[in-house]
Amino acid sequence: MQKYALLSVSDKTGIVDFARGLTEVGYSLISTGGTAKALRDAGLAVREIAEFTGFPEILDGRVKTLHPMVHGGILNIRNNPEHQTIVKAHNIKNIDIVAVNLYPFEATVAKTGVAFDEIIENIDIGGPSMLRSAAKNNAFVTVVVHADDYERVLAEIKAKGSTTAETRLELAAKAYSHTALYDSVISNYLNKKIGSKFPREYTIGGRLVQAMRYGENPHQGAAFYKVPLANEAGVSTAEQLHGKELSYNNIVDIHAAVELVKEFASPTVVIVKHMNPCGVSVADTLLTAYEEALSTDPVSAYGGIVATNREIDKALATRLAEIFLEVIIAPAFTEEAKAVLTVKKNVRLMELPLSDYRSDELDFKKVTGGFLIQDRDMHTFSDFAALPSPTKRKPSPEELRSLEFAWVVAKHVKSNAIIYTKGTRTIGVGAGQMSRVDSSKIAATKANFPLAGCAMASDAFFPFRDSVDEAAARGITAIVSPGGSIRDEEVIAAADEAGIAMVFTGVRHFRH
Repeated sequence: MQKYALLSVSDKTGIVDFARGLTEVGYSLISTGGTAKALRDAGLAVREIAEFTGFPEILDGRVKTLHPMVHGGILNIRNNPEHQTIVKAHNIKNIDIVAVNLYPFEATVAKTGVAFDEIIENIDIGGPSMLRSAAKNNAFVTVVVHADDYERVLAEIKAKGSTTAETRLELAAKAYSHTALYDSVISNYLNKKIGSKFPREYTIGGRLVQAMRYGENPHQGAAFYKVPLANEAGVSTAEQLHGKELSYNNIVDIHAAVELVKEFASPTVVIVKHMNPCGVSVADTLLTAYEEALSTDPVSAYGGIVATNREIDKALATRLAEIFLEVIIAPAFTEEAKAVLTVKKNVRLMELPLSDYRSDELDFKKVTGGFLIQDRDMHTFSDFAALPSPTKRKPSPEELRSLEFAWVVAKHVKSNAIIYTKGTRTIGVGAGQMSRVDSSKIAATKANFPLAGCAMASDAFFPFRDSVDEAAARGITAIVSPGGSIRDEEVIAAADEAGIAMVFTGVRHFRH
């Protein structure tokens, strides 16, 4: 009995060699449009789908493979007598291999200035239908969606006469993942088009970037995926120039560092450890910013992540090389800087050009049996100085500068968060405590410089006056917090007693 393979691909990588290999082991080729032309141009015999089905392509090619000769040939159960009686009666030929990849919907959406009608025309209908049919009948049919599986399929057929049941099942799973991701991209695009942020049914899709040795801990498996159409500068778009493979913890720490460094336009250095900044500085030069960020907490910086928003030169690279760092990420590195840093074979160097562009993608948090979705916390103030000050003493211009910087950093510190700053450098960071006063105390104990004259930021309101009293005892002169506590009057009174200037933002920055 003649064996048939149906090949219809938008991405033609490897398809000619695959088709040639199939003909060498006895398969006849069926194909469509551009794929058929590519195969013919390579000297291969191929039947157009219209000839195979006896029905022409219609509706500008929208209907060509949606035909009983195609889906009957794919879906019939080969050892089911009733199925075989039907296919014989209708002269349906078995299609045992289906190699399909889909219209480039994602690539079309990613282009600028593409008309909506063109985007819609790049929604594949016949392709996913064939893939789903072939995957469903994987007991008998081999379905291939990725070019890197062509060689494996050919090798098995040549060695064993056909693919194994195990391989067909694995390829079927890949096919369903492929169509699910494809539909996810379309669904999310259309929901965004109509302004439906939280639809009744929500899908998340991604492509494997990296399988990892383990997750947060060695007993946990892990992998890193990139979301289709993600184009904001971030860990998923960074290029690794040097060093060991990134770990799970590296990636979440890089994310934390990059999201904070993107907040600032002037030369900035962020040092992150366990997803919390342990040092941040904005300065006239990147080298000065690094020195100030490092001095905040040099002990915690050991084994940390350094992110910058400027190119790293030899002078800074020399200083960075003096301590152990897991990752250094910057928009660029000079050749001299690379020469200095690549001496250390394990340090990961990541290049990430930055821009002002911020996407409207959502944040996700997994819980057992479900997930949460929310807007990203990208809140900023266009005029920080215009915020209300409820205390008798108002902040000075220098204090306002310190408060604004502290407030931005606080947004990126795990709650409960307390940050002490002087100008645009961190002096002490207290993160992730169950009580706010404990974060205040920890931030003070972490400080390597006197706190007198420093500013303080709290990511949420003060439930009691104890944190303000703690700050007053340390010589803090200005505080920024959201306000809104039922004890605000008590908190303000504590500030007034100490001569502290206070600013209320009316905005909270919880980070769990």
